[in-house]
Amino acid sequence: MNENTAPRALRAVITIIGRRNAGKSSLINALTGQEVSIVSPRPGTTTDAIAKAYELLPLGPVTFYDTAGLDDEGDLGKLRIGATRKILFKTDLAVITVSEQGLGEKEKEMIAEMQRTDIPFVMAFNKCDLKPISPQDRTYCTEKGLPYVEISAATGQGTDDLKAEMIRLMPAEFKEDPLLAGDLIGAGSTVLLVVPIDLSAPKGRLILPQVQILREILDRNAVAIVTKENELKETLAGLKKAPSLVITDSQVVMKAAADVPPEIKLTTFSALFARYKGNIGTFLRGAEKIDTLKDHDRILIAEACSHHIQCDDIGRIKIPAWLKQYTGLNLEFDFCSGSDFPENLEQYALVVHCGACMLNRTEMIRRIKECERRKIAITNYGIVISKTRGLLERIAEPLTAQIRSSAAL
Repeated sequence: MNENTAPRALRAVITIIGRRNAGKSSLINALTGQEVSIVSPRPGTTTDAIAKAYELLPLGPVTFYDTAGLDDEGDLGKLRIGATRKILFKTDLAVITVSEQGLGEKEKEMIAEMQRTDIPFVMAFNKCDLKPISPQDRTYCTEKGLPYVEISAATGQGTDDLKAEMIRLMPAEFKEDPLLAGDLIGAGSTVLLVVPIDLSAPKGRLILPQVQILREILDRNAVAIVTKENELKETLAGLKKAPSLVITDSQVVMKAAADVPPEIKLTTFSALFARYKGNIGTFLRGAEKIDTLKDHDRILIAEACSHHIQCDDIGRIKIPAWLKQYTGLNLEFDFCSGSDFPENLEQYALVVHCGACMLNRTEMIRRIKECERRKIAITNYGIVISKTRGLLERIAEPLTAQIRSSAAL
């Protein structure tokens, strides 16, 4: 898997920020060794965020973002700054680029914002070939414990040092291989995957969670069996030994639960992604809010990808219908997709998020934190489906049992 084939959601996001004409575009060109961004002495050349996939070894695939200056001016400048802040929302590591003018109030505001939002960052004092870092700025960074590197994007000086700092400061999940289902799978065991093929299934391929779990099963030297929900009962009957785990698509969880004997562990792709991309405990607590909803409460359905809405759309059609049926209430629903996530979360009683296979973990965690900060319950598609079908306790048991086991060690 190289920098161009790794799914976007599996790449760490490194965002280059700073004032206009601090050398952000030159820096991203120097880091990647390619002319990714237009370089000009005129401030404000970069208007929209520019993404570049790159292999930052030994870390792996990353996406660099070149952004508009955070000191942009005018009505258009405000829109550009807004676009930069959207990128920051999903950033795993920021590089605050400082020009030869040194640290000013704007850079100190950026530092404060990164610290407030818990975004790891490194200071890149650019253009050191023209003017080295001042003793005052060096002292400021040292006293504040701020990581910094002196670089020259023009000559390449210090770029290797900057890459080393990026790797050192990157969140732990990008330095480790995060587990999706691997900790539930023993070597030599059999895992049965229930994969329905319906109108929403991508033609000729499986969805990302299914592909990732298949790979983890193989990595654990286990056996994977894939079946559709209509063949599940026959598949189970044909096995000489019962599977150690059954993982089903949430949309057919009721049929799977009816066909899979209670002594066999059962969970869903969506529940596994809830802990892989977010926080399974938070999502399970969020599901409890469903039992205390009131008439005309507003619910946000958040999707990580944009797609054509079909008659059996899971987020737009099925989940609202199941929630209304379960609660018996007249609930109101809003929808957002892609990178859009509303700022006015206070108007919602509950946020129901998709499995986030198209978001990186950082962006999903930030969405969870935004909801928690505003005391808004948040949960996950698959958790809601299992809750409204009366199966939440069963599908959560393999995951919560693992949490309890880990806590006891």
